[in-house]
Amino acid sequence: MSETPDIEVAAEAAVEIAPSNAIAETPEATQGRPQQGEMPFAVVHGKAYTQLPQDLYIPPDALEVFLDAFEGPLDLLLYLIRRQNIDILDINVSEITSQYMAYVDLMESHQFELAAEYLVMAAMLAEIKSRMLLPRSAEEQEEEEDPRASLIRRLQEYERFKQAAEDLDKVPRVGRNVFPVSAPGPDRNLTRPEPDVELQELLLALSEVLRRADMFESHHVSKEKLSTRERMAQVLDTLAHQHFVPFVSLFKVEEGRLGVVVTFLAVMELIKESLVEIVQSEAFAPIHVKARTQ
Repeated sequence: MSETPDIEVAAEAAVEIAPSNAIAETPEATQGRPQQGEMPFAVVHGKAYTQLPQDLYIPPDALEVFLDAFEGPLDLLLYLIRRQNIDILDINVSEITSQYMAYVDLMESHQFELAAEYLVMAAMLAEIKSRMLLPRSAEEQEEEEDPRASLIRRLQEYERFKQAAEDLDKVPRVGRNVFPVSAPGPDRNLTRPEPDVELQELLLALSEVLRRADMFESHHVSKEKLSTRERMAQVLDTLAHQHFVPFVSLFKVEEGRLGVVVTFLAVMELIKESLVEIVQSEAFAPIHVKARTQ
């Protein structure tokens, strides 16, 4: 008894046809009101059809969908073997042949055209089955190769290639899993605006601050050296609370010449980094410093 494979799974799709007993209106009844053209339900070779042809025949098995699909006879054989959880090296040729022929008969009964390779495999299985059934002496069994050996080698090779194809399909693919991005980068050709105040005017203001610093005499107490970076942060903090700050108010005369130089370098560095800007309303007017806005 051959086991019937559970490949015989088919789904029939019914074709619904619009009822033909609809009441047709006469031309007299449709006069006096706008008409809308009837939409065709099918277009074949450029010709629109609004009614089913009288000689159209729809067979009961017009559409049958088989859920199990195989890429060839080896794929079908491998499926039959794996379904029974048996070792590929210990194939029961008789049972596998019966199931394979049942599948071929099923396809032919549903009017599916089988490729010639399916029929060639059926003939090969029948030959192997007949050779296995023929009686052989012990000497012939030792000398002759197992009739299943060639088929087993082909199945093993096909299984390796099938597994390799599945592994390759899991690799991310451009256009399916990975999509290239073409976003424009930021514009790096930035131009730094020239300050409105001339360098000579800055130097004159600096000399005025130095002159005022010389007028003070204070007790010198040793302390940590002033840092240009720290003074830059102090200047930015001052500008954050005031819109305009007089240039001379940034200097602390009690810090002496070192403090004046460090503050001046800090302001120059901030101008270089486009963090602050220097403005002067008119010639010889006081110079002010303000935070640069984007």
